[in-house]
Amino acid sequence: MESKSQSRFPLGRQSSLAPEKDGVSDDSVTAGHGVDEGIDSGLRLMYMTNDGDLEGMEELLDSGTSVNYKDIDGRTALHIAACQGYADVVDFLLKNGAHVDAMDRWGSTGTYCVALWRGTEVAVKKLGEELFTDEDKVKAFGDELALLQKIRHPNVVQFLGAVTQSSPMMIITEYLPKGDLRAFLKRKGALKPITAVKFALDIARGINYLHEHKPEAIIHRDLEPENILRDDSGLLKVADFGLSKLMKFTKTVKEDRPLARQEDSWRYVAPEVLKHEEYDTKVDVFSFALILQEMIEGCPPFSMKQEIEVAKAYVANERPPFRASQKLYAHGLRELIEDCWEEQPSKRPTFQRIIIRLEEINRILLHRRRWKACALNIFQKLKAILKFDHSNSKSRSSRPTV
Repeated sequence: MESKSQSRFPLGRQSSLAPEKDGVSDDSVTAGHGVDEGIDSGLRLMYMTNDGDLEGMEELLDSGTSVNYKDIDGRTALHIAACQGYADVVDFLLKNGAHVDAMDRWGSTGTYCVALWRGTEVAVKKLGEELFTDEDKVKAFGDELALLQKIRHPNVVQFLGAVTQSSPMMIITEYLPKGDLRAFLKRKGALKPITAVKFALDIARGINYLHEHKPEAIIHRDLEPENILRDDSGLLKVADFGLSKLMKFTKTVKEDRPLARQEDSWRYVAPEVLKHEEYDTKVDVFSFALILQEMIEGCPPFSMKQEIEVAKAYVANERPPFRASQKLYAHGLRELIEDCWEEQPSKRPTFQRIIIRLEEINRILLHRRRWKACALNIFQKLKAILKFDHSNSKSRSSRPTV
């Protein structure tokens, strides 16, 4: 039996998820830093990295915990931060001496880092020489590069360049220091409807651009909060095209084998993919519905279920419950979510239609906000007038009579 300090992280985006429960009791996970003090400090560092808990990580490192602690699979905190896309955490770990080339038992290093290119900070995704013999990874890397070279949109992460003729091969994209939507939601919790709709429009416009790409539509296939990044202005951009697919000659796609990436991330995957059926751009619509609901609810879909149980629920046509107040889903927002996660893909709206509906909801919310601001302004003015009249009245009554 593995000790607590040897708990294994599941494979998938190399350490993208929290450690499995084996060897760690359910009551060991607590509020605050997330892991009981009795658990090995190195493993606690891994948990905190997965949660983006910079304050907790700093306390651990100050107390003497090694920044290069490795779990039983040889993974370090840098592996987790890099694969989660936590740019701020990656930067923190590197500044505290994390080894960039630490290799796990599968031969993978942290694939994401921040670098300077022509005086500008950029994000770099690397494929090391040790992986050149893995044809699937090399092909996936090449496919992602080919896709990035084709696309340019304000709501899609901008491709800047690549290194393909030397080792390590690299893809260079713009660096977005605000991190991903997952980290943002962990900090903020449930968003106000007007913010959620604004974010949803950013995502929808980015994905619609991919779906409308000519001559081949592009299916993202991995749409989840970790793959949506924020720029300095708060604009959201779709990222990570490692699983994206070009629809060249057919209207649907069917994999020769199940997607390996999906082994550890079922929470945002459409049922037709889980059932290994033909699918099309509507898989992204399904994922979008779950993200939109999460922004309103403040927690991931089926947050109390294990990943595999979530997959079974989707296949059985179960959907995450609406627990937030009904008024937060007003103006057709709930109906839009339900339409987007329809069991039959053909019944789900296109992103062109989604954008139209979101813009109408956004218009209503903005109108209500302006009306409330106007009403508040009038109220404050009336209050000031009444206060002024009351002061004058007291002043007149205090004057001596002749």
